[in-house]
Amino acid sequence: MACRLPLLTAFRSPLAALAIVCALAADLHAQLRARVQASGFTFPLAFVQDPIDRGTQMVVEQGGRIRVLRGATVLPQVFIDVSATIVSGGEQGLLGLAFPPDAAASRRFFVDFTDRAGNTVIARFTRTADDAVADPATRFDLRWGGAGGPASIFQPFGNHNGGNVVFGPDGYLYMGRGDGGSGGDPGNRAQNPQELLGKMLRVDVAVPDTHPIGYQIPPDNPFVSGAPIAARPEIWAFGLRNPWRFSFDDPAHGGTGALIIGDVGQNLWEEIDYEPRGRGGRNYGWRLREGAHDYDRSRPPAFTPLVEPIHEYNHQDGFSVTGGFVYRGSRLPANFRGRYFFADYGGRIWSLGLTIDPATGEAQKGDLVDHTSELRAAAPFASVSSFGVDADGELYVCDYLNGRILKIIGPPAAPAAPAGLRIVR
Repeated sequence: MACRLPLLTAFRSPLAALAIVCALAADLHAQLRARVQASGFTFPLAFVQDPIDRGTQMVVEQGGRIRVLRGATVLPQVFIDVSATIVSGGEQGLLGLAFPPDAAASRRFFVDFTDRAGNTVIARFTRTADDAVADPATRFDLRWGGAGGPASIFQPFGNHNGGNVVFGPDGYLYMGRGDGGSGGDPGNRAQNPQELLGKMLRVDVAVPDTHPIGYQIPPDNPFVSGAPIAARPEIWAFGLRNPWRFSFDDPAHGGTGALIIGDVGQNLWEEIDYEPRGRGGRNYGWRLREGAHDYDRSRPPAFTPLVEPIHEYNHQDGFSVTGGFVYRGSRLPANFRGRYFFADYGGRIWSLGLTIDPATGEAQKGDLVDHTSELRAAAPFASVSSFGVDADGELYVCDYLNGRILKIIGPPAAPAAPAGLRIVR
């Protein structure tokens, strides 16, 4: 962008004024970069901040290990290895990790994986005295539907496991469940009120170790009262196909607390769903709708209305959405704050502007910016399996096939404006 020279008349030093105006223009049109933070991972699927040490993050590997990353150093010891108890490959494996708000005191954490039978397990563990090592003997699998209920969620097929687990701003554990797999949701599970599949679940896991099922139902879960329909009390929202990564707009960094979901489509459309804070009980429409388009209306919805996505893209632009985060850090240029970063697994990264209605909390999408070329220029990536944020809200990317963690950073620092300039006549 050309600098506007007429503005120089307001400054005593023309060269100093020129430097200031050009720096402002560069800020407004700043480019993003990516740098390799760490490498040597095997199929990384999640990057999760350690709440005990702001300088430490955990990297989840699909095969069953969680690695410890401190700065740019991968520690030699493994935080935990559950590979002997899971099935891995395709869409199965160790898929999620979450630390509760009281992690410093309780030393607990929760993981999502597919067991040897291919079913979903949400397991609780605790750390040893060494923060970088967990105790596998402390494993407890949440039981579904009471003390006599199963310690796993049945998966009829090997795909659409969801797998992300996240603690919300309310302190409850949210779990994204796919529709059970195959294609087209043949069992219509995403609309079945007695199925946990195809849903967002929400439970309170702040219970004693002796609790028989490992969780209790939050009293404000939307279907506890039996309205608008009788449904499993763990359900927070209906109508998801395969929620591959969701996050909350972090209030601790100035966010709204909204839940934003990347839901993988069927044949044509990928979607982003936006839910204002605390606004559960929604039906996102699968399998009646794929994105904002009819898919299969042969059976009625569990309830209406069906909530449309805030954004969708078709399979000319990608084939499998990877949900991300609203940026609330401080290292990128200020005009990126409040933008939602997301990706397609095939190797594209975008950011989406959001306009929030202060009265309702609902959002409308703004401009969409493709950052793929600029991010790849410095650190080429092959695939994007997940995003993560550190303690400061800065963004990271899991490059699945290359086994790397990339950090999204801003432009190179502009050179300082020269001082002590004078005009030589």
